[in-house]
Amino acid sequence: MFKADSKRYEKLPYDRLGYSGLMVAPISLGLWHNFGGAAAFENCREMVTGAFNLGVTHFDLANNYGPPPGSAETMFGKILASDLKSYRNELLIATKAGYDMWPGPYGDFGSRKYLLSSLDDSLKRMGLDYVDIFYHHRPDPQTPIEETMGALDAAVRSGKALYAGLSNYNATQLKAARAVLKEQKTPFVVNQVKYNMFDRAAELEMVQTAEVLGIGLLIYSPLAQGLLTNRYLNGVPQDSRAGGNSVFLKRDDVSNEMMQKVVALSKLAAARGQTVTQLALAFVLRHSSVSSVIIGASRLAQIEECHRTMENLTLSSKELEAIELILQ
Repeated sequence: MFKADSKRYEKLPYDRLGYSGLMVAPISLGLWHNFGGAAAFENCREMVTGAFNLGVTHFDLANNYGPPPGSAETMFGKILASDLKSYRNELLIATKAGYDMWPGPYGDFGSRKYLLSSLDDSLKRMGLDYVDIFYHHRPDPQTPIEETMGALDAAVRSGKALYAGLSNYNATQLKAARAVLKEQKTPFVVNQVKYNMFDRAAELEMVQTAEVLGIGLLIYSPLAQGLLTNRYLNGVPQDSRAGGNSVFLKRDDVSNEMMQKVVALSKLAAARGQTVTQLALAFVLRHSSVSSVIIGASRLAQIEECHRTMENLTLSSKELEAIELILQ
């Protein structure tokens, strides 16, 4: 039977999500990939319990994570039941709804019917009474924002979620949503956005807007779907994401130009005593409004590598200048 490392809370710092009282470590584990129906239970179990032993308390899911949709929540529910049930109060478990989940007009986007029905299904799959954060996964241009935010508020008031979150909202949308949630007095703590060295749109407005509003940022895809690792330095492995059937990273994405940048970044990282993965995470975490990066993994060793980023988070002005030159 799993017994957590008694020193797990000495291994990572914890900070607040925005102005809230909710604490989170700088490393979170996302179950977007590698926890679906075809995944091996023992490997998934090792990653989740191993991450927890390293001080990772935040586990990020969504209703459609798999494949097939829902299977990542089912897998996580099995791990909770077998190993982490007694640690529930120490876990920060989040799920989302907003992308296509089931046929017909009630299984997508942001209606009250979809969001609250989806949350009920997610809780059943994970065997939980509540989640800590329930997100709207993406903006819905057709549904009034008052309805969508009202559904998040209802989820919290029902006791099925403790906090509300948003994902993929831009700065303007974030401000509008926050205004509604503030009026409703909904505990809204986080916006989750994509941000990495190769996709820096969040730097234009989001980083500053979140800081002003007091909303924490959780970053997904901080390693650009694996491009910011050593995985593709010698070509595209057949068992890699780009070598398979991923819709998020294609073989053509692994271009010579991109890999030249990764090689240069790897040399800079090595001079810091780091891997390119660790440098990429430090680059994202340098913003005060970024509370945590959500990493994906296919084995525990990758989580351990990301965890070691904490040994050197500081980037000098010269290092930042060198990074900018490489990325240009």
